[in-house]
Amino acid sequence: MLISTGKLTRDSLANQVIVVTGAGGGIGFEAARALLWLGARVVIAEVDKPKGTEAVQRLAAEFSADNVLFVQADVGNEDDVQHLAREAQRHFGKVDVVLNNATLAPHGKPVHESSIEDWDISYRVNLRGPVLLAQAFLPGMLTRQHGTFVCVSSKGAAYLGAYESMKAAQVHLAETLDAELENTGVIAFTIGPGLVPTATAQAAVQHIAPLMGLSLDEFYAMNQSAILSVEAAGAGFAAAIALADQFKGQEISSIQALISAQIELASQPTAQRVLASDESTLALTLCQQVRHTLEEQVQGWQQRSIFERQWMLRDFKKNAGMPVEQWLDALSQLERHLESGDKTNTTMPSLDRLAGFYMHLGDLAKGYEKDPAKLAESMTHINRWVTEVKQLLEVLRSKIKLL
Repeated sequence: MLISTGKLTRDSLANQVIVVTGAGGGIGFEAARALLWLGARVVIAEVDKPKGTEAVQRLAAEFSADNVLFVQADVGNEDDVQHLAREAQRHFGKVDVVLNNATLAPHGKPVHESSIEDWDISYRVNLRGPVLLAQAFLPGMLTRQHGTFVCVSSKGAAYLGAYESMKAAQVHLAETLDAELENTGVIAFTIGPGLVPTATAQAAVQHIAPLMGLSLDEFYAMNQSAILSVEAAGAGFAAAIALADQFKGQEISSIQALISAQIELASQPTAQRVLASDESTLALTLCQQVRHTLEEQVQGWQQRSIFERQWMLRDFKKNAGMPVEQWLDALSQLERHLESGDKTNTTMPSLDRLAGFYMHLGDLAKGYEKDPAKLAESMTHINRWVTEVKQLLEVLRSKIKLL
């Protein structure tokens, strides 16, 4: 199994009970397989009874029948979700994790031509369902001061408006939960699988590609870097759950989770960053400047009121993609890598997200600073921060070679 090839062990999720919705097939089934390998006990929540029954039979044959349970459930139906909670509690005594994998994807029409029925059914499965699951399972997690609630995102594609809009709403749901669950021991985050050739995805692409003026081959070629196998996407979901502390409050991808779990995908190209000595010196200097700027930002936030400080930290995490502590650690790692002159692979942080955060600060300043002189001074500093990050990104990207 792919999940077995990284740093995670077979007891990584020992004694954890995990509900996986829509796990009768596809990514959900592969996530359930990987979670069972990691030592979890898994509840398969699936609306299609034959698919759910078959999934449990296959998993029981591969692992242990004692560790897997099928409960037929429509996640958009409140009675079904309450029944799911009761059965999971009765069978396993608790639920530690909910993975909101169940989905329904109306597709093939622009927003102005999509029926309101498509929007309603997408809302029912892709947003109402996760809310009902949160209401059913979070109270128990909060009582035990332990748990993880995982949303699944997908956003921005044309001719999938009814689907993408509700999936994007899951990102905001997880961000809201992250703020509400602060210091409770319960974690919320969002993961996106990437472009995975499930039956649902392939059916959608067949309709969407021609509307974009593309052949199927052209569509997949354009999105090659985001394509993952079904098993890899599911393993990424499982790895993210095992490493939940690392991803608290973030929106990540299956690929990111796989990298963090040190799981290599042989079919994926790897990037090696090779810099000439003068470029290495420039990159190191820029990296030090970027880290120093961020450290100064954090010191300034620490001087503010508790309310303002918490708001800034949450705003940073939302716009920069991960908490400030992880950003400082990532920049320190990159700095050490550049100092050593090591030409082996290293993980480059998403510097475009950090630049985006500073540009966001500029937009905020334009909104609240009424004194033209003070605004000009603020924008001078902010533009310098953006420039530093973009210059660092440019130097690093200019020497990326695909092996």
